[in-house]
Amino acid sequence: MSTESTVRTDRDARDVAGVRPILELTNVSKTFPGVRALKNISFDLRPGEVHALVGENGAGKSTLIKIISGNLLPDPGGQVIRKGEPVRLTSSGAALSLGISAVYQEPNFCPDLNVLENLYIGRSLPTNRLGFVDWIAARKRAVEVLSSLNVEIDVNALMSDLSPTMRKITEIARALMYDAEVVIFDEPTAALPEHETEQLFRVIRRLREMKVGVIYISHRLNEIFEIADRVTVFRDGDNIGTCDIKEIDVPTLISKMVGRSLDNVYIKKSALTDQVALKVEHLTLPGVFEDISFTLHRGEVLGLGGLVGSGRSEVAETIAGVYRPARGTIWLDSRRVQIRSVQDAIRHGIVLVPEERQLQGLVLGMHLTDNMTLASLPRCSAGPIVIQRRQIAAARHYVESLRVACASLLQPVRRLSGGNQQKVVLGKWLMTRPRVLLLDEPTRGIDVGAKAEIHALMNDMAAEGLGIIMISSDLPELLAMSDRILVLHEGTLTGEFLRSEATQENIMVAATNAAATRSPDGGGR
Repeated sequence: MSTESTVRTDRDARDVAGVRPILELTNVSKTFPGVRALKNISFDLRPGEVHALVGENGAGKSTLIKIISGNLLPDPGGQVIRKGEPVRLTSSGAALSLGISAVYQEPNFCPDLNVLENLYIGRSLPTNRLGFVDWIAARKRAVEVLSSLNVEIDVNALMSDLSPTMRKITEIARALMYDAEVVIFDEPTAALPEHETEQLFRVIRRLREMKVGVIYISHRLNEIFEIADRVTVFRDGDNIGTCDIKEIDVPTLISKMVGRSLDNVYIKKSALTDQVALKVEHLTLPGVFEDISFTLHRGEVLGLGGLVGSGRSEVAETIAGVYRPARGTIWLDSRRVQIRSVQDAIRHGIVLVPEERQLQGLVLGMHLTDNMTLASLPRCSAGPIVIQRRQIAAARHYVESLRVACASLLQPVRRLSGGNQQKVVLGKWLMTRPRVLLLDEPTRGIDVGAKAEIHALMNDMAAEGLGIIMISSDLPELLAMSDRILVLHEGTLTGEFLRSEATQENIMVAATNAAATRSPDGGGR
């Protein structure tokens, strides 16, 4: 499908639809020191549509939504137009007052408050004639908004007691408490179990019925094709084009995003050997997982699957010294090792790249070089003094080998894209020269181009003899990148599959323990 036949300008799309946009951006630019993040962008959103915005990390998507949500001012010259009238969005409060709200990837709620109280965060509670809070009126309004979304959530329930999906839906309801006519979703499903995504989509479809305009950002392209009406592609700060979702396919969309063809996002090169790198026997963390035993070979990528709450992350964290098991033994290169702390694990060559890179893997207030050398400071020091030139030399090696895109080695790490932040975390732990690498959701929240680069790095590391354990909720990734897959259900190992045996169906059967009610069919071992 050619570019000419599939991509139209925004103005052409509006003319065809004959619907006046609820929101328009015309010739909007944004420049940061040394970087032009947006280049004369035009974009529009119609009432009652889901308009997807896709592109690699650093393409300009986040900058655009910060402008729309009032968190960033554009350069002079462009316009933001709401319902035909130019507006100046000088703050998030200004955007909210105009009916523009955002639901972000990171949770934005108070877990110790109930649903009702969370719905009124940032908004005045109704009062009675005496000036006291009118809880009856507040509860009535909250129930009305939740009912409009066709969901049943107890407004007295603590947010901490809700499922991740219900928390996200509560955030959507809070946007509607502001009478939102435009709702921006930034990676809303990144932290959700895959089987709960459809519940969120039902709410988004309800917003469409209510004539709310939805801007939807996700790196999960299957979601784009399921939920969106139109899609706009950003690349390097440019609007590459907009088209109806029915007029484009996945390969064409990917090629527009990355500027090249990615014949296969998941490219696996097996480096599996017979040498055992790690052996775990009867590992147990009471109440979390029980009697876990497996081996990991040098050059192997061992996938660890299971639903959220299955204990898969906790198994990796225990091996990495985050938790102390009640019982069990760990063998490294045929030698039994005692791991009582993260420092013990690092000393033995076992490191963990955590799921939440920004919370657990990086210090966002520090620059790239400091982050990358954080776990290897003795190598960059003379006694108690850290020598910056040694730090920079060490960081440069991994920045080049991992192909980290950055303005300088002293660039603040918070200004890197998600994929490049992930590479910095990888570099930090590779600098410790590990024998076993534990990767928890290594490509969550990063674009297809960066995902392919992370997979290539995994292949390279395995080829160098590292044993890799990869946890992933992305079933295609788990199936494509693993030499072997272990599956957990409620803290118990319920399946083990060779690469040739594994399918999405038998992985899910093991993850839900449905096999316990079925006779063995040869899938597991």
